[in-house]
Amino acid sequence: MMSGIHDKMCWSRALLTGWVLLLVQLLCSEAVPISMDKTKLTEPEKTPEEPPASVDTGLHYDRYLREVIDFLEKDQHFREKLHNTDMEDIKQGKLAKELDFVSHHVRTKLDELKRQEVNRLRTLIKAKQDIEGGNDIAVDHQALLKQFEYLNHMNPHTFEVDDLDRLIKSATKDLENYDKERHEEFKRYEMMKEHDRREHLKTLDEEERKKEEEHYEEMRKKHADHPKVNHPGSQNQLKEVWEEADGLDPEDFDPKTFFNLHDTNGDGFFDEQELEALFTKELEKIYDPTNEEDDMVEMEEERLRMREHVMNEVDSNKDRLVSLDEFLVATKKKEFLEPDSWETLEQNQAYTDEEMREFEEHLAQQEQDLNQKAFDLQKQRDELERQQEQLNAQKIELQQAVEHMERLKSQKVEPPPEIHGDAIPEIHPLDNQLYPEQEAESQGHQPHSPQDTLQDHNTQQNQDLAQQGLPQAHQDLPPGHQEVVQSQHNLP
Repeated sequence: MMSGIHDKMCWSRALLTGWVLLLVQLLCSEAVPISMDKTKLTEPEKTPEEPPASVDTGLHYDRYLREVIDFLEKDQHFREKLHNTDMEDIKQGKLAKELDFVSHHVRTKLDELKRQEVNRLRTLIKAKQDIEGGNDIAVDHQALLKQFEYLNHMNPHTFEVDDLDRLIKSATKDLENYDKERHEEFKRYEMMKEHDRREHLKTLDEEERKKEEEHYEEMRKKHADHPKVNHPGSQNQLKEVWEEADGLDPEDFDPKTFFNLHDTNGDGFFDEQELEALFTKELEKIYDPTNEEDDMVEMEEERLRMREHVMNEVDSNKDRLVSLDEFLVATKKKEFLEPDSWETLEQNQAYTDEEMREFEEHLAQQEQDLNQKAFDLQKQRDELERQQEQLNAQKIELQQAVEHMERLKSQKVEPPPEIHGDAIPEIHPLDNQLYPEQEAESQGHQPHSPQDTLQDHNTQQNQDLAQQGLPQAHQDLPPGHQEVVQSQHNLP
């Protein structure tokens, strides 16, 4: 912001009266240090030089925005239309309709830029969905789609009039809300700083806590002990810049000459960066980066407050620019000649006690939610470990069973025959004694199975019955029925 002088006209004067002017100023212009000696008002000869590095607008589509602007500015027809377009026409979309008349080459390049931007957004949104979905957080699809507001994502292939109209309106709205978002961010920063200080005190013993509190109060008093700060935009404040930065006699102060000196790009307007550069001397009275008590984040917030104040007082048409006429009118007001004292940040706490209480409650709730999630995750981990142990035990049992079956197979051990219903029980010898028939049989023949022995017995029995003239036993009857038949034939 505090780099050297760059006199650069990025757009026409007509464009500078609308939102595009603000945008180009943010993209193309840089503030100039106010400590240079400009006693000579003659403008030096201009020499070609490389354009300065662009200032990021802070918008998430900043790169796309600046690329679209660069290519539109190359089209002569579109550039000429800018000379005859005022801010209201731009906001109402009249400028966007001129897109139909730009050259084919520019339209083709804009189509390519849009396709790249749509792909970039889709990739980012998909990644965000994956991250949030993986944490079991409901994805707000409406919030994701709002990121497409500056272009028509339903037509991802060509850059149309609607795309330029959306881009203009989105940039205008987003830049208007930029300061508000900055203030909210600073408020959260201040509350978090105070919260961390309080939490640190809880970790100290009574003696250390007392020393820490004393040191804190000492730093606050030291920071507040600074020279008087002039009211931003007042005659006294500008005269101080005139004298100390420009090296001119305060008695010779002239508003028009002052304006021309600090309109660093020579476009006839004070943009926000050029205004903020005027407050450097005042800020140096309050903040020193080498001092422990001075916070540079607070310094930038103070700069923002000063610029906003001057804009509210001087920018009568609310185009976020101060023209020479607006500046000269403001120098004739009482507020310029006899301003009130300016209250710095240490005199205006960024948050209320109620806001601080709600902020800490919110942090406590967040911590509680995180602890609950950590507890739930630990339970899930324990359950998974338990299930894993069960699976390991089952795996071991199964492995042991397989090994047992393999051992049986290698030993060729067959299971004993099962005895069912009418099967004949095995005949066991008693006291190693053999019947005569069995003894003889054992001497000359191989042992018979129990079934063979019973068959031989029945055959012999039938032969005996035949010699006695009695009917033979039926072999096909069950054993019980055979015994009944035999008992009947043995009766006298």
